[in-house]
Amino acid sequence: MGRRICILLLVGFLVSNIGVRVFAGNSNFIFTVNDENPEIKKKKKDSIPIYPDLVYEYKIAELNNLTPIELEYNDRVRRYIDVYTIERREHLAKIIGLAELYFPIFEEMLDKYQLPLELKYLAIVESALDPRAISSSAAVGLWQFKINTSKMFDLEVNSYVDERCDPYKATEAACSYLQYLYRIYNDWQLALAAYNGGPGVVRNAIARSGGKTNFWEIQPYLPDQTNGYVPAFIAVNYVMNYYKDHNIDPVRSDFIHINVDTLKINKAVSFKRISDIIKVPVETLQFLNPSYKLDYIPKMKESATVILPLGKIRAFLKNEKVLFDESISSDDVEVTVNLGETNGKMKIVHEVARGEYFHKIAIKYNCTIEDIKIWNSLPTNDLSVGQKLDVWVIPQMATMIEEEKNRPKQQRDSTDRFIYYTVQKGDTVWSIANKFNCRSISELKEENNITDENGLKPGVKLKIYLNK
Repeated sequence: MGRRICILLLVGFLVSNIGVRVFAGNSNFIFTVNDENPEIKKKKKDSIPIYPDLVYEYKIAELNNLTPIELEYNDRVRRYIDVYTIERREHLAKIIGLAELYFPIFEEMLDKYQLPLELKYLAIVESALDPRAISSSAAVGLWQFKINTSKMFDLEVNSYVDERCDPYKATEAACSYLQYLYRIYNDWQLALAAYNGGPGVVRNAIARSGGKTNFWEIQPYLPDQTNGYVPAFIAVNYVMNYYKDHNIDPVRSDFIHINVDTLKINKAVSFKRISDIIKVPVETLQFLNPSYKLDYIPKMKESATVILPLGKIRAFLKNEKVLFDESISSDDVEVTVNLGETNGKMKIVHEVARGEYFHKIAIKYNCTIEDIKIWNSLPTNDLSVGQKLDVWVIPQMATMIEEEKNRPKQQRDSTDRFIYYTVQKGDTVWSIANKFNCRSISELKEENNITDENGLKPGVKLKIYLNK
C-alpha cells in the first residue's frame, strides 16, 4: 500500500508539473514541457488523449478528498470514463454547456437540504441534463421520476403539466428523496444505488450477500442497470472536472442561469400568445419551460411559474394585462423595453475583475445583462479578466465614479457627523451613496464592511457620514 501511495504521489507530480499524456493510437507517454509550437498545439487540440490508469486514479483521489461521497477508481469506472471522453465526446460537450443553466439550480437546492454538492452530477447520469428525458421504464425529467414516485413528493402530473420536468420542483423532490435514502443506509454509494433501483433492490442485494453493506461487495446481486450506476456517477464526477484534459470544448447553451428569471402568474396563457406579445420564440419558451406539455400554461390552484430570458421580464410585466386578454390583437401591442438605451447617459469603461460576472456588473451599474451585451456586441455569455466593457450610466453616477478615481483618501475624525440608514428594497450601494451625497462609493462600502454589493439586503443598517 505504501508503494502505491508513493506511485500516486509521483503521478500527481508528473500530472501537475510536466503534463503526462497518452494519445489515442499511440501507446507511448508524451512528456511535454513547452508545446507552444502552433503545429503541436493543433495536434494536441485535435487528439483524443488516453491516460494510464494511475493518472485517473490520482485525479479521482483528489476529487475524493473534497466530498463525503466515496469516489474510487476501478475498471468499471474507467469504462464509463472512456464512454464519455471517447465514444460520446460531442454529447458530453453539450452536457457541459447545459450545466451552466441547471447546476446553479441544483447547487442551491442541495445546499438548502445540506447535501453534498457533488450530487448535482447525478442528473447527468439520470437524464444527460435533458428535462424532458423519458426512460424505457417511463421515468421522466432531469431526475427521472416514475409517476408513482412523483406523487410521494407532490409533483403534479396531468394533461397540461408534468412537474417531473420542472427544473426547480423536480430538483427539490430529488433532494428530499436523496436525503431520505441516506437516512436509511448512512452510506452515499448505497443511497445512490437505491435512488436508481429502489430501496427494495438494495435491501435484497444486502441480504443475498450475507449482510454485506459495501456497494462493491453487493454489486453481483444488483440488477445490471443499478450495478453500473455508482461507477457511472464516479466517472461523471471525473469528466466534469477534467474534460479539458481530454480536449473537449463545451457547446455553450443559448441560456445560462444568470440570464433567465422566473415570474408567477395566476391566469392561463399559451406560449404562442406570450411569443406574439413579447417577441420570444416559442422554441425558447419550450426550452425554458419544459414542464408544460402542450405549450400552454393552465390556471392552477397555486401560481404557475413561467421562465423567461432576463431581458424579456420587463416586457412581460408591462404587457401583463394584454397577455391575458385574447380580445386584444398582438398587432396592436407595441413592445418597448429600451434595452441598450444610451440617450441621456454617459459612457464609462469597466474593466472586468477576477470573480466578476454579468449579473454582478449589471447590479453595480443599475442596468441589465442584455444592456451590457448590446452595448458591447457580445454574442456569448463569456467574460475574461481584464476585458474592457462599455457601460452607459446616468450623468450623476458617471460623475461620482470619476471623482472617486481622482479623490485622495481622507481620514475620518471624531467631529464627522453620521446617521444610520436602514436599507430598503431596491436599494443599491450607488443609489444610497447618491441619495446621501456620500463622498464616494468605496468609502461607503469600506465604512460598512461591504465586500459584496449583491449581499446588500433590506433591513441592514448602514453607517453614513454626512458631508460638511
